[in-house]
Amino acid sequence: MITCATASRELAEPCAATAANAQTWLLLEQPGPWGAKALTSSHLDPRIGRELEAAAVGTGVRVALIRRPGPHADRHHPQRRQVFVAHTLPGTGWLRAAEVADPAELLALDFARLGRGDGCGFGAPHQGEPLALVCTNAKRDRCCALRGRPLATELATSGVGEVWEVTHLGGHRFAPTMLVLPYGYAYAHLDAARAKGIVAAVRDGRMVLDHCRGRSAFERPAQAAELAVRSLTAEDRAEALTAATTVEAPGRWSVRVTHTDGRSWRALVKQVTLAPPRPESCGAEPGTPVRMEVDSVEELPSH
Repeated sequence: MITCATASRELAEPCAATAANAQTWLLLEQPGPWGAKALTSSHLDPRIGRELEAAAVGTGVRVALIRRPGPHADRHHPQRRQVFVAHTLPGTGWLRAAEVADPAELLALDFARLGRGDGCGFGAPHQGEPLALVCTNAKRDRCCALRGRPLATELATSGVGEVWEVTHLGGHRFAPTMLVLPYGYAYAHLDAARAKGIVAAVRDGRMVLDHCRGRSAFERPAQAAELAVRSLTAEDRAEALTAATTVEAPGRWSVRVTHTDGRSWRALVKQVTLAPPRPESCGAEPGTPVRMEVDSVEELPSH
């Protein structure tokens, strides 16, 4: 049976504007095996996992588990766990890190404030390399493990960035997928050379347009518009653009993209259904996913 990632590649499926939407990421280290719904089917106490999921609902925070690449020691109760929290809205973003002895400590955080960009005094600013998070959860989709784990291992041994495996970034058929922090850009169908180039760009405050799925801080119409403006202007500075979306009609949006230098553009975006049907994850019946298509981009007059 053809895998979902192979089908996506053979159909040359566009990956733009497919990033999971999260203004803030909360990443908790959890070694050992992960189940399909990792927060409640790993060696993390499932009660804590359920409470973290519930606390994040409607806040703009996305919770995921991370682990170091390589063999996964089956430690039920690691002594201390690494935690990262990243807010990814352009111009107001940050990345903070801490170690916790008990994951239950995270339940004391104000998730609504985290989602709005208030770090709640958690941890300290992360001073190290950019984070490269590669989806590797085989129980969620086998493509993520078969394609993601070799990529994570190669990146980790290369010394480029700080590399972690992560439970779920959405879009199994785009495996191997990677999220880079602090900026929150997601990428699809990567090989090691491209991934290394992306991490190196993040170190310099830039993003890479090739294979980019979008910035997670934006909803999908704004992801499409921002990437279209970047393509038009060749702007690669990660923090140069912001985007604000207005609903025009069902399945149609107007997105204003603004540059830090004062320029702005209006992009008209519509939702289209992809054909032919293809598996959106391995073992699933073929489906017809939707994508965001940019109809036009118009530079607005300056004031």
